[in-house]
Formats: sequence, C-alpha cells, structure tokens
Amino acid sequence: MAEEITFDYFEKLDLRIGKIIEAEAVAESKKLIKIQVDFGSEQRQCIAGLIKFYKPEELTGKKCLFLLNLQRRLIAGLESQCMILAAEDEAGNVSVLQPEKDITEGSKLR
Repeated sequence: MAEEITFDYFEKLDLRIGKIIEAEAVAESKKLIKIQVDFGSEQRQCIAGLIKFYKPEELTGKKCLFLLNLQRRLIAGLESQCMILAAEDEAGNVSVLQPEKDITEGSKLR
C-alpha cells in the first residue's frame, strides 16, 4: 500500500483531460510513443512507454487524463511535458484512463 497523502498535497496535482491530436512511435525506441496533446489553452508533448499496449493511431483522437505539473524530463532525447495516466492489472494489461463522458479539453480533475 502506498503512503497516505493529505488532501492539500492532492490539490497540488494538476490533473486534466487532454485530447491526443497526434501520436507516433519514437524511431529509436522499442517502447515509446510521442504524443501531442491539446489541453484547450495550450498543447504539450508527452513521451510514454505504451507501444506494447497501443498502436499510435489507436491513441489519436482519444481524450485521456494527464498530469501536467510533473517536472519535465528528457526521454530518448525528447522532452516530456506531461504524463498520461494509465492503469496496469496483475496480468500486465495496461489501459489509459479516459473520461466516461465527453468533456472539454483542459477540464481539471476535482
């Protein structure tokens, strides 16, 4: 079980819905996908290790949950400016988190 955090700490997380407008495999990698995401007021790039679970074209057009205020980092020489959230079960299946209903890009998790 993970360490408990306070509600104040949780409120610091900038979790938003983003629409994936473009996704492509990273040529130099066997597991990375470069994702361009629209958050309404801005666009960001996400580098995610999802190639084993999704073809890039399967992600394009999806609205998913992202963490925006994670420190940016270089992954395979590309800047990742946010993190897509996904769940993994005990069998190793991975699913990106998506809203149940259509909602505007940039909507914050509350």
